Amino acid sequence: MTSPAHIAMFSIAAHGHVNPSLEVIRELVARGHRVTYAIPPLFADKVAETGAEPKPWNSTLPGPDADPEDWGTTLLDNVEPFLDDAIQALPQLTAAYEGDTPDLVLHDIAAYPARVLAHRWGVPSVSLSPCLVAWEGYEEEVAGPMWEEPKKTERGRAYYARFQSWLEENGITEHSDSFIGRPPRSLVLIPRALQPHADRVDEKAYSFVGACQGDRTAEGEWQRPAGAEKVVLVSLGSSYTKQPGFYRECLKAFGDLPGWHLVLQIGRHVDPAELGEVPDGVEVRSWVPQLAVLKEADLFVTHAGAGGSQEGLATATPMIAVPQAVDQFGNAGLLEALGVARQLATEDATADALRAAALDLTGDPEVARRLERIRAETAEEGGTRRAADLIEAELRARS
Repeated sequence: MTSPAHIAMFSIAAHGHVNPSLEVIRELVARGHRVTYAIPPLFADKVAETGAEPKPWNSTLPGPDADPEDWGTTLLDNVEPFLDDAIQALPQLTAAYEGDTPDLVLHDIAAYPARVLAHRWGVPSVSLSPCLVAWEGYEEEVAGPMWEEPKKTERGRAYYARFQSWLEENGITEHSDSFIGRPPRSLVLIPRALQPHADRVDEKAYSFVGACQGDRTAEGEWQRPAGAEKVVLVSLGSSYTKQPGFYRECLKAFGDLPGWHLVLQIGRHVDPAELGEVPDGVEVRSWVPQLAVLKEADLFVTHAGAGGSQEGLATATPMIAVPQAVDQFGNAGLLEALGVARQLATEDATADALRAAALDLTGDPEVARRLERIRAETAEEGGTRRAADLIEAELRARS
């Protein structure tokens, strides 16, 4: 039995970072803990629904519905906004928790101020990772080559110097690379099947608990239309959706395929008029209750984000992976290696290629067998309840 405690969760205003944590938070509240959740106001209502107390703070990051171009095109374009945001957020969060020190800090991987505050307060911190984590050799194999050129530039050196100075100002001597990429304790909210080099991950620091899914009926329900022999969902997530040409190819691939029903999520940056004529057996939406659709779907055309990839595995849905950015390329490769997906570059995702991959995947009984095996394995990772158990174990270790 764990005594009730004050647990503070920190995240950023991004669906892919907030959503994976919500069921863990709901479970901790149900177990009698007081949970506060530091989050920009846009997500405060969603957090409050879990029973946690939102602690609002103002972010300078592009919002969840921002145009992908707002993030720039280079590695430094992508990482500098997170450091800028962390530096300006820390005073806000310090004030929000004045006189209300928690017993334990939970934090998303992008919530840098959380670890600074945990250090300042002298309380344990646990990272909740919604995507892959570093393995032994990651720095040499991935991070080093990726940063080799940026580190040679004045801008790159300035970024590192600023990050290190901020950490040292707050009493942290750890190098910024390990501060971001090597948390002392982390719960990984993806199936182990989606982790590259899983056999080289330090299991003392990282625990794979798999997807932490709960009741998602509040997001809406979806029913397979009468007469739909096959259902295909196309979604590039919430951020990288500005792809009207790709959507037109999907319409050509599936719109007139006999017996198939297409659910096409186009996001907020594409006008449906850009798609041209839409056949009768097609739903075009800016947003769909993804998990509800996947429970009925026979095929998922996805950008292979961490959330979508694990939902495809959890529902045993074959996938065509069309990665757009960051970890999606690695996820797509893993899904293909597992034998449950085909990977296509966006420029290669023509109507003919999409249709051929779809028919191969949905017509292969071995793909279905592999998916059922992976679904059973990931279910054994424990999900929400095991995540809460491990967090309570950290509380007991401190007491």
